[in-house]
Amino acid sequence: MDAFIDAWLRGVYPLRRKFGFVFAGAWRIEGADEFVWIIGYDGPEGFAGADKNYYASEERKRMSPDPSQYIDAPVSQMMRSVLPS
Repeated sequence: MDAFIDAWLRGVYPLRRKFGFVFAGAWRIEGADEFVWIIGYDGPEGFAGADKNYYASEERKRMSPDPSQYIDAPVSQMMRSVLPS
């Protein structure tokens, strides 16, 4: 988990921010080998488009170490705010 978090903080976090993603937070689950993060994107191409561009970028392809090597079973969920605008 320490290696994953180090790779995530040095690679994923700054690159996602460069691509316009915003972070609500990132947490390490105490007593478990789990990591949870919540990100959003409010740009013109929508989250799916920005996510596709992020993964297609040369910077993401060259990321080393690649944090995905530490993930056994990723779980992604899309969420929608229920708060009034």
